[in-house]
Amino acid sequence: MITVLMLNFKAGFVLGSGKPTGSGKKWVSLSSNLCDMNKRCWNFVCACFIVLLVPFFVVAQVTIRVTALPTTTPADPILYFAASVNDWNPGDPAYRFVSEGNGVYRLTIPEATGTVSYKITRGNWATVESAATGQDISNRSFTFNGSPQTLQISVLGWKDLAGSTAASNVTILNNAFYMPQLERTRKIWLYLPPDYGVTEKRYPVIYMQDGQNLFDAKTSFSGEWEVDETLNRLHANGDYGAIIVGIDNGGPLRINEYSPWAHPQYGGGEGAAYIDFIAQTIKPYIDANYRTLTNASNTCLFGSSMGALIASYGAAKYPGVFGKVGAFSPAYWFAKNELNQMILNSTGDYSQLRLYHLGGQNESATMITNMQSIASSWISKGLTTANSFLKADADGAHSEWYWRREFGAAYQWLFNRSTNSPVPVYERKPSIRVTPNPVNGSFQLAGYTYKRGDVVSVSSATGLCIKKWNGPSAGGYYVGDIPRALYFVLLNGRVSGSFICQ
Repeated sequence: MITVLMLNFKAGFVLGSGKPTGSGKKWVSLSSNLCDMNKRCWNFVCACFIVLLVPFFVVAQVTIRVTALPTTTPADPILYFAASVNDWNPGDPAYRFVSEGNGVYRLTIPEATGTVSYKITRGNWATVESAATGQDISNRSFTFNGSPQTLQISVLGWKDLAGSTAASNVTILNNAFYMPQLERTRKIWLYLPPDYGVTEKRYPVIYMQDGQNLFDAKTSFSGEWEVDETLNRLHANGDYGAIIVGIDNGGPLRINEYSPWAHPQYGGGEGAAYIDFIAQTIKPYIDANYRTLTNASNTCLFGSSMGALIASYGAAKYPGVFGKVGAFSPAYWFAKNELNQMILNSTGDYSQLRLYHLGGQNESATMITNMQSIASSWISKGLTTANSFLKADADGAHSEWYWRREFGAAYQWLFNRSTNSPVPVYERKPSIRVTPNPVNGSFQLAGYTYKRGDVVSVSSATGLCIKKWNGPSAGGYYVGDIPRALYFVLLNGRVSGSFICQ
């Protein structure tokens, strides 16, 4: 049909273009009739092509409609699609939702192949969607199937608008602790064991990287490790306890700070200065201000991925300072040869080093062999096989959920503990008792008899004096105007009790 019409159209066009061979009026009439026929034929041809080709131009795409947002959402939010198809960019303008009105937002994703994992954000990872409680959620996903799809989703919560999940015995030591070796500042977290305020014990210390991911879902990148919950649970079952110093990563400076060697593609090179900061600045500060066990066998470096690389480097550089290493899913691929050579060329004593390696069997093709390679180098320099442990899990993943699950076991192995600590415990009963505890407003001191000149004070976990009373307080000691946290009660400058302020 189409071929015939095209031929007729062409023939008519040729005839109508020729010179008149008879009466001029006849030629004009013939030409006019042919032109009308040509137009009708061409219109019909176009209609046929449209009908025939329309099925081939129907676009298969995925439309995502956000139909419900939590009540805490700011007015007129700008929503973004952070996904595997845009390198998980949380504020990609090409994947910005369009408002339909009435609180509904829409984004259309062009058809492709495979499965897409994604989350909704308000422009950055601090504002990523979460569970209603603030806990991290699994990635959403859909699979292209060649047909149009419309997904209706609800956002239950936002990470930045949820409350903190950190335990009451976790505090911020300093939001801007100065790092002289790097000439910048960093947020430092501090975990103190539950009995810190009521004993005279000294504790081992673990210096952990990526501090924002350790204690609080609100600040974590993709889920917290729950280090505080894990250690509090172990302590309740008889564990001796440890102090945790969490050092935030530097965001865009993370790779630079977590590798002493520069990678030709990814950078790096500030790792030596970063470890110097831990060994020469923050560790002396912690030892001077808290009851710590200062020797290498009670000082641990811990991290995951690049954080594991810098932890291993730190122990190689300072074997007399750091005697334990927890390396989860270490990014040894980044500088494996350099780290191996450093260990092999070192004159340090690694005979007392304790090394815990963890990795998923399917994290990468070289994950397990790289861990074995680094451990072998250390063993050749004095590390005993009894003090080197490697755990490879079939379900292991390069993710916080995996590291959270495994942290407790690694901690217990590193410090050679099951439930009760082999380290002698020297406890004293608190001379006074805070009641009620937790405190909501004011507290009383049970078992305390005032003596002239007594000074009662309340200090934070970092040692900062918050309140002070010169003498007894008949109506109770009011602390209703201080933030929720763990505090210590001091009698004449001596820790005599502790309480949680709600």
